[in-house]
Amino acid sequence: MEAIETGDAANDLQLLTLARQGDWDAFETLVARFEPRVFGIAWRILQQREDAEDATQQTFLSVMEHMDRFREEASVATWILRIATNHALKVLRKRRGLATVPLETAGRDSADDATALPHPDYIAQWQEDPAELAHRAEIRQLLNEALAEVDEKHRLVFVLRDVEGYSTQETAEILGISVANVKVRLMRARLQLRERLTRVLGDETTRIVSDHDH
Repeated sequence: MEAIETGDAANDLQLLTLARQGDWDAFETLVARFEPRVFGIAWRILQQREDAEDATQQTFLSVMEHMDRFREEASVATWILRIATNHALKVLRKRRGLATVPLETAGRDSADDATALPHPDYIAQWQEDPAELAHRAEIRQLLNEALAEVDEKHRLVFVLRDVEGYSTQETAEILGISVANVKVRLMRARLQLRERLTRVLGDETTRIVSDHDH
């Protein structure tokens, strides 16, 4: 394999270019570079290792089969992760017995996202600094459990934006929705997660009684 330039985006593009030319080593390097991130996204969407592994394999089969379709309109990373998200969604719908539809249709803006944000029912100060709590294994497990309960379209945005660290624009590109829609869905996911975690981590003595309480 030829020497690769420095810089992640340049590296990814050069690897894909070499792979297009039949350099199998370049393709294997590209797979090794993205496999952990692809699996991570698939696992957080599907919540099952076997399904996540299947989606990961299907992702790289699609990358191999459709390398010539990459037009550099987005980064290689965005392109691969869009494919990964699409395959994970297909597995999720098949598992639930729903018809498989393109990612663009699944992620399209809806009237639901234009409605007012839900008012939290449980508000309280956290007993410890959230930044410190995030490093604890049991809190990460709690977060994963809470994330599994978040509505699918909101969870997808949270996974890409807050867990994987992609920008709002990149998240919009991966899901095929608008930037404004990403922001609304992200806020909804964060509110749902914070309320769930506050019920466990919040200081009961500081709780504010919501108007929704009976």
